[in-house]
Amino acid sequence: MMETRSASRSLLSALLMIGLLIPAACVVAEHAHPMPDMRWRMIGPFRGGRTRAAAGVPGQPNVFYVGQVDGGVWKSTDYGRTWDPIFDGQDTQSIGAIAAAPSDSNVIYVASGEGLHRPDLSVGDGIYRSADAGRTWTHLGLRDGQQIPAMAVDPTNANRLFAAVLGHPYGPNAERGIFRSEDGGKTWGKVLYKDENTGGSDVAIDPKNPQVVYASLWNERLGPWEDGNEYAGTTGGLFKSTDGGTTWKPLTNGLPKDLEQINVAISASDPQRLYATVSTKEEGGYATGKGLGVYRSDDGGTSWRKITDDPRPAMKIGGGDLPVPVVDPQNPDIVYSTSIVTCRSEDGGKTWISLRGAPGGDDYQNMWINPRNPKILLLVSDQGALVSVNGGESWISWYNQPTAQLYHVAATNSFPYQVCAGQQESGSVCTSTRGNDGEITFRDWRPVGIIEYGYAAPDPLHPDIVYGAGRTEGQR
Repeated sequence: MMETRSASRSLLSALLMIGLLIPAACVVAEHAHPMPDMRWRMIGPFRGGRTRAAAGVPGQPNVFYVGQVDGGVWKSTDYGRTWDPIFDGQDTQSIGAIAAAPSDSNVIYVASGEGLHRPDLSVGDGIYRSADAGRTWTHLGLRDGQQIPAMAVDPTNANRLFAAVLGHPYGPNAERGIFRSEDGGKTWGKVLYKDENTGGSDVAIDPKNPQVVYASLWNERLGPWEDGNEYAGTTGGLFKSTDGGTTWKPLTNGLPKDLEQINVAISASDPQRLYATVSTKEEGGYATGKGLGVYRSDDGGTSWRKITDDPRPAMKIGGGDLPVPVVDPQNPDIVYSTSIVTCRSEDGGKTWISLRGAPGGDDYQNMWINPRNPKILLLVSDQGALVSVNGGESWISWYNQPTAQLYHVAATNSFPYQVCAGQQESGSVCTSTRGNDGEITFRDWRPVGIIEYGYAAPDPLHPDIVYGAGRTEGQR
């Protein structure tokens, strides 16, 4: 009798278990389908990040293009008040240069690969062209160039252009030097080349005589480690062509003998006037003035002289961040230098003032000046893009560009959860994944006390506590 009751209880238990398992199995089967596609959404932070490329449209003073080193191409049609991404569908987002054809404002060229030798660089896959002001893009080639820091378009022919191809940052390759296209980028010819270790770093066309072209080569290599990884040589230099880029001659008279890197600018109102920023083997280290200088030529590059002892306009930011000189299109004596701060000279480079620095920007990378109205300036830096319409007296905010370069990301255990990271050249950020104003704005982020290359580690039990570790790029 006892055995019968025991067997009955066992049978009842088994039936109950089966009854429980059957619905559970049905639930598993019901949800065994693949998850729906996940979609990205923008959460900020809404402040600008490291930007290298800049271009505008002379006849449309409200239109600007900028390119982030790993954030694609952005366009503004309202003097920099708002920016829209126009390059998201392309295979690379690392941008080194942008050029708008002076003779056709719909033709835009984008060169990929930031062209700055530094521990956090990213590379690209060649050059792109748009014939409809950035709405659609066509890839043009030079895929193995990896880094293309400069382009120049013939002011009278939108299909003729030059590209300075720097090449692989970590090894030798043949696709480097100065390239020319005369069919809108469909085909390219290598017109200036030294060797597999020396690439192109700058190129400029005389706006009054497109047959005159200036270009610079840079011998530079990076090691696979972060600190002390730059190895530069002196096989580069500055060159000039007077036959449209077919033949070249080196420009050396008055320039340093141990020249490593050089950027050049032409005065549009007086093309015999040239300015150059120079880096030599004597360079004294990170962000110093030793071995650096600003040079000037008044005879189309035949002879040069150092024009100032002020270290600010020539001070390097880091690996490859040699200041870019830019000349006022209507006054050859007004010249800018995008250095750690942006400097301006109004006496032909003899004396300089600091025009733009922090807060809201430091480590400036490039500038574009509207040739029809030189008071309209587009300036890009490690904190994004800035626009001035009054010659630099005031600037549009950089809190309207979600282009931050973030290194390491962590989330808080809270609602709404915060996403925290170190930001290139801007300290740190925790940005909310929801906003109180119907959208996430620049008010929905805050700094959290760590430094740019560091890690952010929110406390899982106390989300307002964030631990950080790391170092700044300057601590070498």
